[in-house]
Amino acid sequence: MRLVRATAAEPWDDHLFVAAVLAGDPAAFRVLFDRHAAAVRRFLRDLLRDEARADEATQETFVRAHARLATLRNDQRLRPWLLGIARRVWLEEARRRRPQADLDELVDPAPSPRGELLAAEQMRLFRAALGRLSAERRGVLLLQLDHELSYDEIASVMGMSSAQVRNELHRGRQELRSLLAPYFEEGP
Repeated sequence: MRLVRATAAEPWDDHLFVAAVLAGDPAAFRVLFDRHAAAVRRFLRDLLRDEARADEATQETFVRAHARLATLRNDQRLRPWLLGIARRVWLEEARRRRPQADLDELVDPAPSPRGELLAAEQMRLFRAALGRLSAERRGVLLLQLDHELSYDEIASVMGMSSAQVRNELHRGRQELRSLLAPYFEEGP
């Protein structure tokens, strides 16, 4: 089976491309990569907080995905499955690096340029606060906020129960509120 390409007017189901890859069509995997690489990289960049390491981890994620594509069940969506692989790649990277994060990794060191819009400053504060959360909590929040996954999909990616996901989301939001409160409180 040969699938040449998918266009916006012809949205192919990911499982058709998976079947094409398994049938020996290398171009079909390129389509899957093109569809999902940006989301996987964004997730890894937010976890690793390093562009170059995110690029390497994204490549490793897709190498592993290609090798394990036959294990994807028909009832699974491809993106959460890929994000689960990305999470495992990130965990392995974190175990190799093991040193504790220093203060420079917890706070975005780039100063706000003069005239920066308020929205950009708020995003910087949000990212800095997000970086102070535990990696697991940050991952759960990113999967919901940035990737719009359901509780069950997040649970599958993170290796948690749906109840644990709800708990981590609730605690993560509370922690973000308390970290950001000093910046948004009204003055005297």
